[in-house]
Amino acid sequence: MPQNPELGFLNFCGNLFRMQLTLEFGGGLELLCESVKVHNVNVDLPKGADKLTMRYLLSWVRTDLIKERPEMFMKGESVRPGVLVLVNDCDWELTGQLDTTLEEKDVVVFISTLHGG
Repeated sequence: MPQNPELGFLNFCGNLFRMQLTLEFGGGLELLCESVKVHNVNVDLPKGADKLTMRYLLSWVRTDLIKERPEMFMKGESVRPGVLVLVNDCDWELTGQLDTTLEEKDVVVFISTLHGG
């Protein structure tokens, strides 16, 4: 697959740039995605974008992956309080949260830390 030499890590597909990611859901969040814990996905970048950020990925997840009750996963444009987000095993709070830039084949994990009693 051809690659844009300026971007390097993005796959070119037709007129769109596409990035392959692995998304994992745990702690009950997988129930929002038809009980599937691991998703290997291809995400098309927004038109005119030269990078994929967590802000866009969360919007994509809400629209294209979550099948029911997106309000249990997101609040506004971010994840709900109590959802731990790891990008390649690193807490996203250390990498810029919504502004974290993703790269080809990154692994993003979402884990709910809230449990009923």
